[in-house]
Amino acid sequence: MDLKTLREVAQVSEPVERARLLSRLMTEEQGLVAEAAKMRRQAIAEARESGMSLEEIAGQLGVSPGRISQMRKGPTARAPEGPASPAPRVLVQRALPTEPAVRGSKSLFLAEAERQGLRADRRMLYVGLEPSSDHVATCLSVEPGTDIVARRKLMTANDVPVRIATSYFRADLFGDTRLAEPEFVKPSLQSALIALGYAFGRAEENLTARPPTAFERETLELEPGEWVVQVLRASYSTEGTPVHILETICAANRHIFPIGQVSGHDEF
Repeated sequence: MDLKTLREVAQVSEPVERARLLSRLMTEEQGLVAEAAKMRRQAIAEARESGMSLEEIAGQLGVSPGRISQMRKGPTARAPEGPASPAPRVLVQRALPTEPAVRGSKSLFLAEAERQGLRADRRMLYVGLEPSSDHVATCLSVEPGTDIVARRKLMTANDVPVRIATSYFRADLFGDTRLAEPEFVKPSLQSALIALGYAFGRAEENLTARPPTAFERETLELEPGEWVVQVLRASYSTEGTPVHILETICAANRHIFPIGQVSGHDEF
């Protein structure tokens, strides 16, 4: 499935037929991911047979040796669950709403994880233009499918993938700024936005629980049946301009979500 195919299906006028075609594409995509994972396991096995160590393979692929071990096993080789649910591989917090002191730090995730005593890391997965989804387009006040700037990162805690965080920006406002450049923005994304003349006005955060996409399942190494929690934060300037849309996809059973209250108004 590619972007051209999706756009062609999106032009189908009859809505039920359009939904049927999209369901078929999603099923095919999941099958491709499973087949690709199987082929990847075979490639790793061949590399091992040639004499390469797990550390050497991991170094060339840019991942940890533990991740290579997981790739070699695949989802079908995991031990079956007993009558009780297994303990989560790691448990992290994602506060709602985000505390201002954390939001203004170098990294929301790194600051939160440090408070919890976790060994946290992040790596950039993608920086560039991509068509906006319906919910992100609504927040950015653009038409769905409009090219926007995306900055997508993977967050890990104790070497376990826990979140995929994507920052979205309007290309007409930020396409020619350093927000569209590869790698992390230093010293922080917040300082870059302030330097561009945007003062924070307000934000809205929405929480949605849903099954993962094929990409999310593979990237977060989710077990069959695991869900994700999507936190969508839309931030606007004092003039009401949609400045920063942050979509965080959290592995549901690896998170707890402390809910904050307005100071002085907490109740049972």
